[in-house]
Amino acid sequence: MRHLFSSSSSQPGPVPARDLALVLLLIGILLIATNLRAPITGLAPVLALIQQAFDLSTARAGLLTTLPLLAFALVSPVAPALARRHGLERTLFGALVLIAGGVALRSAGPAWSLFVGTAVIGAGIAVGNVLLPALLKRDFPTRIASVTGAYALSMGVAAAIASASVYPLASGLGLGWAGGLLAMLVLPLAAMLLWWPQLGKRAAVAQAGTAPAATAPIWRHALAWQVTLFMGLNSFVYYVMIGWLPAILASGGYSAAEAGSLHGWMQLASAVPGLLLGPLIQRLPDQKWVALAMSLLVAAGVLGLQWLPGLAALWVSLFGFGAGACIILALMFMGLRTADPRQAAALSGMAQCVGYLLAAFGPPLVGALRDTSQGWTLPLSVCLVLSLAMAVLGMLAGRKRCIPSAAVSVRA
Repeated sequence: MRHLFSSSSSQPGPVPARDLALVLLLIGILLIATNLRAPITGLAPVLALIQQAFDLSTARAGLLTTLPLLAFALVSPVAPALARRHGLERTLFGALVLIAGGVALRSAGPAWSLFVGTAVIGAGIAVGNVLLPALLKRDFPTRIASVTGAYALSMGVAAAIASASVYPLASGLGLGWAGGLLAMLVLPLAAMLLWWPQLGKRAAVAQAGTAPAATAPIWRHALAWQVTLFMGLNSFVYYVMIGWLPAILASGGYSAAEAGSLHGWMQLASAVPGLLLGPLIQRLPDQKWVALAMSLLVAAGVLGLQWLPGLAALWVSLFGFGAGACIILALMFMGLRTADPRQAAALSGMAQCVGYLLAAFGPPLVGALRDTSQGWTLPLSVCLVLSLAMAVLGMLAGRKRCIPSAAVSVRA
């Protein structure tokens, strides 16, 4: 863990207090990251139980998976302004409070609390998603790649554990769907406990209140759109697979149990790049070839599912690894392509607003294409084309460029 922050404590002589503060900060970041996917992905394994409990139609049940993505899109642009007003640390703590409240509300019992709690969870996760890259830009400016990889790994592992454990908790221990989902409350509570020492700081996104004069919103810069669309297309294709992979595999002859296992394997594969990308990126002059290679892995996974479904384990592994790497790269770009923490938060808000808006519409649009074409060939072809477009955008976003600091705007 020490190598992640060694550059920040390289002065001669012992600095144990500073090292301890950095260790606590890093642990807090990793614990916040465990909350940024698990409360959402953990819902899918018990969705059938929820449908039975409330007699929900498929469309209303699908809304439970779409609500968080819509919340991501709507809340992401607001997060930088909240951080400027209250400081990064306090705003992130508020995000954890929202997630904890949403988890509790979701399991309270009535149908209305199920939907409202899910939306509240999405709002809290959106704030965390947007502000962590800004925090890394401020506190780990020379270790953005390594720390991003570490927190992405924490995010993916927590999501995989949640997906694997929620159904046994709900059925095997007799807790029911509400008890199984309520068990996730341990994640935000643990993160709040470890993040509490950071609340003594009240550092806003822009340091010392000397923000540069804004000449143009960040939305007007081509590099910002390259990062945004790279993330957006990856999110679109990834959440299509999150929603429809079991059905795609079933059409290829896989049983429900096999499809479920492969679905979990895809999520686990998406966590693996967190171990590898950080050290690799630190040694490269830019990220364009890595972005190209990872995007092509996504395309290969989609193409393989379309033409050789018998090797689904291979294609799911390639897809999960590539998609997980691309989201890590997108998060890295928010720090690497910007000049300061304030701008990183603005770009993060932009990219995640557009990205998750695309992701929210992905599963229903692909489902409609499947119904229209009566098969998965056309939907998978669309995903393949988008994956190839993502490869081009990844090469552009991965160049060693930086958005001019004058692009910072409160409107972003």
